[in-house]
Amino acid sequence: MEDDRDRGLLYDSDPSSPSLSPPRPFALTFFDRERHVKFLEMMYHMLPRPYQSQEINHLTLAYFVISGLDILDALDRVHKDAVADWVLSFQAHPRSKADLDNGQFYGFHGSRSSQFPSKDNAIFTPNGSHLASTYSALAILKIVGYNLSNIDSESMLTSMRNLQQSDGSFMPIHIGAERDLRFLYCAAAICFMLNNWNGMDREKAKEYILNCQSYDGGFGLSPGSESHGGAAYCAIASLRLMGFIGDDCLSNASAPSSKANIRSLLDWSLQRQFADGGIQGRPNKPSDTCYAFWIGATMGILGANKFIDEIALRSFLLTCQSEYGGFAKSPGVLPDLYHSYYGLAAFSILGEAGLKPLCLELGVTEAAATGL
Repeated sequence: MEDDRDRGLLYDSDPSSPSLSPPRPFALTFFDRERHVKFLEMMYHMLPRPYQSQEINHLTLAYFVISGLDILDALDRVHKDAVADWVLSFQAHPRSKADLDNGQFYGFHGSRSSQFPSKDNAIFTPNGSHLASTYSALAILKIVGYNLSNIDSESMLTSMRNLQQSDGSFMPIHIGAERDLRFLYCAAAICFMLNNWNGMDREKAKEYILNCQSYDGGFGLSPGSESHGGAAYCAIASLRLMGFIGDDCLSNASAPSSKANIRSLLDWSLQRQFADGGIQGRPNKPSDTCYAFWIGATMGILGANKFIDEIALRSFLLTCQSEYGGFAKSPGVLPDLYHSYYGLAAFSILGEAGLKPLCLELGVTEAAATGL
């Protein structure tokens, strides 16, 4: 179907690819767009051996690559139709409408191996579709211009309600797992992209989110847990996607109608910028590239990015830029797909020339979000 240049993320990692040597000291005082394009293009064609242990998250890795290239305005480096066909091959389909009552979720599998039938206590459970994989799949399809009206959204959303719990949270897969804000966000984003909210009870979801706000103003992944930058993003982005907060959130932060304590969240978020200019995810942790997005996007949704020291943050991110292309978690270590994607997303938030602007709450470019 596709020629050799369209292989890579569509196939397994190369088991014989050599490991990269430890990084040498590297400093670049400007954002090197072409270097990052080449890094992601390499990952599109063939994932290196260290990613074999992440095979179960193949679709999520693909999202980092495809969305990253879109931010870089370099989608011409991929075969969009081939990418769409590959993503669609991971969708789980019910055999009949009666299956929609069997408690399973008919979304997208995360990888080819999760589609293989497995035995658990002598019961076959071949459906391993997952909320995070489904979010990644739909995001990729939007990015490459696939018409989501062609998706069997009724089966997907009807079965997704099986994953919502009585407290409003979501578990990611029908066989059970953690229940926290990450998967509630995935559910909200799925409904938003499909323009259909039949897959969740938004009021219950909102109450769960509000119960996750901590005494210090931040949000934990679940009620009573430690405040965390990623959880803050999932909370605020979900509320925005579900229509509970709008563009004027910052100006109305102290209004009685505001259910989340926005002022307290802003105070907690602003304390996350570290002395080195970077942003930490929690108190007493070092700066980390990815939190430039998680905290930066949260602040952006709230209309409060002007309070971030953008010059200092940009300087920190440049120290994490790799000579191989991509971004590392922190200076002096090797780049990886996760931190590379969120490093690019952070530079987009900072308004870097040549990068597409992001739809912050959806995690894709504005062009992909609106279908332009």
